[in-house]
Amino acid sequence: MSETPLLFVVTGGGTGGHVIPALAVAGELRLRGHSVVFIGTQEGMEARLVPQSGLPLELIRIGGLNRVGWRQALATCWQLPIGILRAWRLLGQLHPAAILSLGGYVAGPVIVAAWLRRLPVVALEPNAMPGMTHRLAKGMLSRVLLGVASAQAHFPAVPCEFTGIPVRPEFLTAPDVSLTPPLRILITGGSQGSGALNRAFRQSWPLFREAGLPVRFLHQCGRSAVSDLRRDFAASGLQGEVTAFIDDMPAAFAQASLVVSRSGASTVAELAAARRPSILVPFPFAADDHQRHNAEVLAGAGAARIVPDAELDGNRLFQEVAALARQPDQLRAMGAAAGQAWRGGAAGRAAEVLEETAKRVVDLEAKSRNNI
Repeated sequence: MSETPLLFVVTGGGTGGHVIPALAVAGELRLRGHSVVFIGTQEGMEARLVPQSGLPLELIRIGGLNRVGWRQALATCWQLPIGILRAWRLLGQLHPAAILSLGGYVAGPVIVAAWLRRLPVVALEPNAMPGMTHRLAKGMLSRVLLGVASAQAHFPAVPCEFTGIPVRPEFLTAPDVSLTPPLRILITGGSQGSGALNRAFRQSWPLFREAGLPVRFLHQCGRSAVSDLRRDFAASGLQGEVTAFIDDMPAAFAQASLVVSRSGASTVAELAAARRPSILVPFPFAADDHQRHNAEVLAGAGAARIVPDAELDGNRLFQEVAALARQPDQLRAMGAAAGQAWRGGAAGRAAEVLEETAKRVVDLEAKSRNNI
């Protein structure tokens, strides 16, 4: 731990997969006595989550480039130099000891501005397929911390370390999977919900009712779909609850016997931390198909089954859940395999690396002054 309190900048945003791990590291840095400023956008999830955490948030206006239309691409190209200038000024005002980047389009201008100011940038790359920002900026990175070890192949000339992905500590306290009837199924498409999961869930109701399987559902469907889905589910004769948003996701994981979800980096890490078996439906339009790569990590460990989005319907959802419901030993084995895939201590190690990086910069500056 650094003896002198320092200020660090954390950047990255758009989705929870970037913001939630960033906040976990920021929390660890604050526990060590340091100050943290977050740089993000007004449009991303960081605009809501960062103020809730008590961190100061500075804003940059920038859009995406990967898998966007030509109008958005042109707008981003126009915003990019302005965003770099804004980041350059912010870094000049803040004088951070180092920058932590979780990727996402907002991180691009911050990384470039840090490189121009000769400030060290540590990237924490959560995905099995690294995002476009970190791949393009790899020559400007001092260190890369990997959520998935195989991602190192994309950073051949940068010092890398496999740390895993930071998650909230509450996920780690989940009990072992309970198989006492009814089997509790958590279905979540993320904070905004998933149209594909919502449709498949609705289509599956008659099949579950006819089969008479002892199951209970908790379905996070998003605000736009909650009214109709909740009303119709109440008339389905099945046990459970439909909700727009789950505020306490660690508690929902702790109660679940099986999770059906997308496969963003944070979700995959949370499944491993909570030792939960899962059925993963990768979002097919995720940048660089990174959700499929993430899902394959858990599936390869024997902790998850993958259903391609194009193959998902009510019958496939029913068949996958019913098959596992009838194999309690398989569910136990998948939960244990998920736990084996978990890499703990990621937030603490990221904080240590940032302190080490900052100390090297301070030592080099002191040496340079002494040589003058």
